[in-house]
Amino acid sequence: MHVTYWLEHAWLDTFVEPGVAVDVTDGRITAVRKDVTAPPPGAEVLRGLTLPGLANAHSHAFHRALRSTVQVGSGTFWTWREVMYGVASRLTPDTYFDLARAVYAEMALAGVSAVGEFHYLHHAPGGTPYAEPNTMGEALIAAAADAGIRITLLDTAYLASGFGTPPTRHQQRFSDGTADAWAERASLLKDSDHARIGAAIHSVRAVPADQLATVAAWAQTRMAPLHVHLSEQTAENDACLATHGCTPTRLLADHGVLGPRTTGVHNTHLTDEDIALLGGTSTGTCMCPTTERDLADGIGPATRLQKAGSTLSLGSDSHAVIDLLEEARAMELNERLRSRTRGHWTAASLLRAASADGHEALGWRDAGRIEAGAPADLTTIALDSVRTAGPLPRLGAETAVFAASACDVRHTIVAGRHIVRDGVHTSIPDVPGAMAKAITAVYK
Repeated sequence: MHVTYWLEHAWLDTFVEPGVAVDVTDGRITAVRKDVTAPPPGAEVLRGLTLPGLANAHSHAFHRALRSTVQVGSGTFWTWREVMYGVASRLTPDTYFDLARAVYAEMALAGVSAVGEFHYLHHAPGGTPYAEPNTMGEALIAAAADAGIRITLLDTAYLASGFGTPPTRHQQRFSDGTADAWAERASLLKDSDHARIGAAIHSVRAVPADQLATVAAWAQTRMAPLHVHLSEQTAENDACLATHGCTPTRLLADHGVLGPRTTGVHNTHLTDEDIALLGGTSTGTCMCPTTERDLADGIGPATRLQKAGSTLSLGSDSHAVIDLLEEARAMELNERLRSRTRGHWTAASLLRAASADGHEALGWRDAGRIEAGAPADLTTIALDSVRTAGPLPRLGAETAVFAASACDVRHTIVAGRHIVRDGVHTSIPDVPGAMAKAITAVYK
């Protein structure tokens, strides 16, 4: 199938270009033509600023059911976690599919074309495996297909509640018992056109040190992405030091976990040595600013990590909001608050973190670019909304990052196919209704 899209304005990695024609055949870009001043005959017109599809590199789909509910009262990350466990305990394969389908549709409405799902809700309540061991993971893969976006299922090893302690009652759903058993189950999952299978270590507190290498080897053998929550909380750092005499980053390094296909999620509370280890091994960093601020985690050293050699990506994590433009904006503005200086990243570099670099972290290495050979994944942002009207179109990258929001996404195209057209999901027209119904079912 062949289609031509005419982009009124397009961000082509560095600059905003007016009048760009993008030829697509069988879901891939075959040509990008600049200086096309009017739509070619038969072309589909995308008015506004078109970016590559955005990559949400860190998601826990079921956390979307916590939105607003966890804002009642105060508390800490650890009290928030208890509420999260309550939601996890109620989910079935059917209700998880319905919820994830709505969540991924919300992502599509926000311009997201690929998601990294950090998946650890593997078994039935009490830890009993389903007859089909990957029923819950397959529900997520099917939900992404229905919502029209790509998914990297980061199947997560989660074996302990803390250093030397077994899973709690709620965490029994997460645990395969050993890393070898996790690997055996995860090996049953297969890639497809819209899905890639990766691995994750939930955290150093959730996978015993002597089993970290098993997960790392599984990912290495398959050349698959490997993600890990890293130093999100100081309590984890303190417990790791008490148990192993080193930081979580050093523990991961000593067991072969770090490397260019590995991404540390959060990387908030790091030592100078930690930063050097992550950068020196080309381990990536996924920042999730809206969740990190919501949970009062702190502000990670993103500028220092990037300078050390750690590529940055972005995720909406707990889905306090789903807006990759806000994640990009928040990373820069958080750093401004901390440093009391401005301009740590250009708008273009922030957009790369939200697109090409996020796709790279998820194993979609040719995605996140508007160029020949790349998947035809596009996101168009209105330049005439109340938020974006006024600036010159050549400042479209700055407008996207520092003024626009998910509400300004007009079109989302994945593999050359319109998933969102004029702000409406093409296969799930009533995403709010689907979301409300799915969340109500979880709390019944």
